[in-house]
Order: sequence, then structure tokens, then C-alpha cells
Amino acid sequence: EDKAHNVGILRAINVIVHTLEITLFKPKVYVCKVEPPPTMNVSKIGVNASIEKAVQHIWDLDVNRLTPGVDYVIDVQQGKKPYWKGDNAADPLFVRVNERVFRRPTYRTFIALLDNYKAEVGAAEVVTSQERAENKAFLKAIMQTGPMQFCHKYCRANKPDIVPADQTGFINLLHKIWFDLYSRSRGKARDSSGFEHVFVGEIKDGQISGFHNWIQLYLEEKKGNVDYKGYIKPRNYKDAETNGDDHVLTLQFSWNGVDKTVGTDFIGVSPEFEMALYTMCFLVGKEDNKVRLETKTDIFDLNIKCYTMARDKIGTSYPEALSHEEA
Repeated sequence: EDKAHNVGILRAINVIVHTLEITLFKPKVYVCKVEPPPTMNVSKIGVNASIEKAVQHIWDLDVNRLTPGVDYVIDVQQGKKPYWKGDNAADPLFVRVNERVFRRPTYRTFIALLDNYKAEVGAAEVVTSQERAENKAFLKAIMQTGPMQFCHKYCRANKPDIVPADQTGFINLLHKIWFDLYSRSRGKARDSSGFEHVFVGEIKDGQISGFHNWIQLYLEEKKGNVDYKGYIKPRNYKDAETNGDDHVLTLQFSWNGVDKTVGTDFIGVSPEFEMALYTMCFLVGKEDNKVRLETKTDIFDLNIKCYTMARDKIGTSYPEALSHEEA
């Protein structure tokens, strides 16, 4: 009885301390002082060259990115062609992930969103007040980072007619393009959003649609819902070998028994990097945005695909690997 009483007291003290920390010790507001240089302006160098420079820049700003072999270990196992049947990976993709990184504000608020959706296209989504608060908390958290603040500056510089100058206005725009619901089932129900499709994944016509995020992949694999079936062999035999330090991986997997024949994910990047990347491509870029990305260990030629739904919202966005070489 005394032990239970003492445990209760300690829990009460922890709640009080946590409340005081939140109230009295607010983190210092981050301000990205880097402005997009004139050499990055779309009107001067064109959309493709501008997007490529901006993508490399937010990569370099991503201090929350995880380090392969240190923060996580993946086992890519055997490669396959997309049309090959069977499982070329006997083991999970993720050997380990240091989950302490998930306590970081952008990771923690991102993960809180992953259980807010129904996977089946055609099943209407209902957004609760708690879920709206979670959306807002995530957007506020990522706007305290270099990649997203640079994204704001870049989009404002190139699309001043649609991108507000103030951060509150930009957050409202982000909410609209990422979280506003629309129909992916020919108007039958408001069953989808850009965020759900890209980061969480959906099931449509017996196939996985979307699902382009490594954190969701890891968490679902940990639960036993994802079966990794191997990486997709590169199109060009001259490409570098796929291995555990690649930050871009083209793979095949199943989710709750439903197949994703081929998909490409960034591995180990922060939520703010992907949000910044796809937002820039949506607001400033085109449907196809070809970029060269240097990750220090590798060089990837990528096509960042980006499609619109419901006139002014993100339908999908994801990387497509065109070539890969060692740095």
C-alpha cells in the first residue's frame, strides 16, 4: 500500500513539474536568417534549376535528419524487379531505430497524426477537435525549423501572389493544401487529404496508394502490419549498389496484406524536410521536378512528382529515383 501511495505521489509531482516546464521554460523561437539568393530565383534560372538548388539547401538545413548506422540500421537484403512475385527479404527492413529521436517536437507531433485516418478510400474522414489541435501543433512545430522557414521564404519570393508574407498566413495555407479534406472516390465522400495520402497511406481498388514515409513504414513494420519484400533493382546496371546508408530507397512491401509493387521513400529524413520539399514543389514547381541531391554518402538524380487534387490541394508527392552513384 505504501509503495502504491508513493508511486501516486511521484506521478502527481511529475505532472506538476511537466506543467511548470511548459509554462515557464518556453523554447527560444527559431529564426532562419538565410534568405533565398537571387541565383535561386525562378525568373532568372528557370523552375527546374531553382527547385534543385532549393532542395539541396533544405537538405543541408535538415539538422534533425538521422544518421544511418548510428540513429538507425536498415537491412536492404535482396533486390528484385517490380514485376517479380515472391518475397526477397526474409527479415524486416528496419533492424533498429533509436526511438528517443521521436521525442523531438517535429517527430512527436508528426507521429501523433498517423492514427487519425481510415485507410480505405471511400470511407469518409471525420476530423475531431483533438485532431485539429494535433494538425496545428505539427504545423507550428515544423515552422520552428530551418527547412520549413526557408521553404516559406522561397515560396514567398517566387509566388508572392499566393504565399502570405506572415508565418500565420503561411501556416493557414499549409493547412489548406495538406489537411483540408477532399474526395478521392469520385465525389462519394470526403475521404482523403494530401497528408493522409503521402505520409500515412491509403487502400484503393485493392492496392496501396501513397504511403511514402519512412517513419510510418517503420512503425507499421514494428506492429507487424508491413512485410518488406526487397528493394527494387536500379534501371541502370551502372548505378551504385543499394545499401544501408542510402537516404533514398525504392522498395516493395505489403501493408495489412495489400501490396505496394513499387514505391520510393526518403529514409532517415525529418518530417520538416519532406514537408518543405513537397510544399516547394507544389507551390513553385511542376508535376515533374528533376533534381540532383548530394547526401554526402551518395548522389541521387530524382524526379519529385507532385500532383494536384480538388483544384488547389496536394493530391500526391513523392520521389522517383532516376540514378544513383556513390559520392
